[in-house]
Amino acid sequence: MAIDLRQLRQFVTIAELGSYRRAAETLHIAQPALSVSIQKLEHAVGVPLLVRGAKGVTPTPAGEALMTDARRALFHSEQARQAARRVALGEWGTLRLGFVGSATYMLLPRCLPAFRAQYPGVQLDLREDSTVGLVAMLRANEIDAGLVRGPLAEDAALDSWVVERDDLILAVPAGHPLAGAGPVALERVRSENFVLYSPAKVPGLNGVTLALCHKAGFSPRISQEAIQVQTLVSLVASGMGLALVPGVTRAYSTPHVAFVPLTDAHASGALSLSLVTHRDTSCASVLRLRDSMLAPAAL
Repeated sequence: MAIDLRQLRQFVTIAELGSYRRAAETLHIAQPALSVSIQKLEHAVGVPLLVRGAKGVTPTPAGEALMTDARRALFHSEQARQAARRVALGEWGTLRLGFVGSATYMLLPRCLPAFRAQYPGVQLDLREDSTVGLVAMLRANEIDAGLVRGPLAEDAALDSWVVERDDLILAVPAGHPLAGAGPVALERVRSENFVLYSPAKVPGLNGVTLALCHKAGFSPRISQEAIQVQTLVSLVASGMGLALVPGVTRAYSTPHVAFVPLTDAHASGALSLSLVTHRDTSCASVLRLRDSMLAPAAL
């Protein structure tokens, strides 16, 4: 005959209180029903577990032996219940989060410390890749969410939320005539070589930068393509050309590159960083992270 947790809880309560009556009151159960339940437990074990005496109800030696494991079973069952509940609420477990490199400039340092403080039970598994790579990882269920550069193509299977907006600015070598100048129109560098984002790996940024150049009246002469913003900045420092980069790139300035604001209206707010996940995601901690990133203090 099987033993259930309810019987163990009743047995432990009687033994600790030393009284069927007091245990019945504590457990909100009729005393006769409690007595029948303990009789069934003793029948399942095959030996008496409790004995009534002058000092109340006490465990038999067999009952004492059962007490330790009964308490342990009750403890672990409660731990399991709490763990399952916390996972379902997004307060426990592992969150596999992918991100593009430029998310490390401002967004992650600004948002992750507060998220980790609020949800210390969530273990973050961070993975860096390109936007295309992150979307592929998301579809393959290798990550739970990704921080990617937009705009993104519509996908009925994915949900996305813009968590950061930024301007496009111009990166030029430190010795360039525009280095240290005030805001300039993009049209002024139309004859220069450009380092551009790979259309295959970073289609969103590639499309935005090309569109901005076209609105300025020219098609950029591309000398080199790259995937990461940091790589573009390094190529600019190496004299390979100019680049259009997110404004947050200024947080990691280098003496070899100058960042110049643009007066072009379409450069303002041209970029977005979005949190993307499956539309039917079962990872509740993703939604906790989304709410944390969308909180007024985080934007």
